[in-house]
Amino acid sequence: MTGFGIFREVISSENELREMYGEPSQLVQNKAITQIDSHVRDFIGQAPFLIIATASANGKCDASPRGDAPGFVHIVDEHHLVIPERPGNKRMDSITNILANPQIGLIFMIPTLEETLRVNGRACIIRDAELLEKMAVKGRVPTIGIGVQVEECFMHCAKAFMRSGLWKPDTWPEEGTTPNVPQILADHVKLPGVTAKEVAEGLQDSYTKRLY
Repeated sequence: MTGFGIFREVISSENELREMYGEPSQLVQNKAITQIDSHVRDFIGQAPFLIIATASANGKCDASPRGDAPGFVHIVDEHHLVIPERPGNKRMDSITNILANPQIGLIFMIPTLEETLRVNGRACIIRDAELLEKMAVKGRVPTIGIGVQVEECFMHCAKAFMRSGLWKPDTWPEEGTTPNVPQILADHVKLPGVTAKEVAEGLQDSYTKRLY
């Protein structure tokens, strides 16, 4: 694996960073809270999408999306929430990471809103039937959920979304110009006889029959 030697100037200390960027404002320093208040509850209740960041015991990181109808994340109380684990590809990167290292980071997103909500804490894998039944969809109860003990909540500014234009339709790519995902998967797996057409059919079957 190629090392960092390819980069000519690498910053190796926080002091170097602070000399370049300075210290955060008082507002930024004070914006984090340690519990789910009414504002955080409302934001989570309107968010249909989030990113989960986890790391294994040896620090190998993973970021994974989760999405469902707004309010799909269940708030237990001011310090705990549960994310239902819907059917996926069975890699279970987030789940196995949590078993080895409970630290977790979440970013909640609401369409058209450029600010996001960040939540950090500790996670566990639960199979509490009473809680999981509250997150059933079409009569299907998730087998497990990700329980999170919230340690920190704060709003993240809109600059990344403003720069990217993510919610602005006039910046979106033209139909038919985005990457061909079935072809990418077929080329990457390199399995004999697996074609892009077969991958596309498998994806469509999964998307239409196994969302829940």
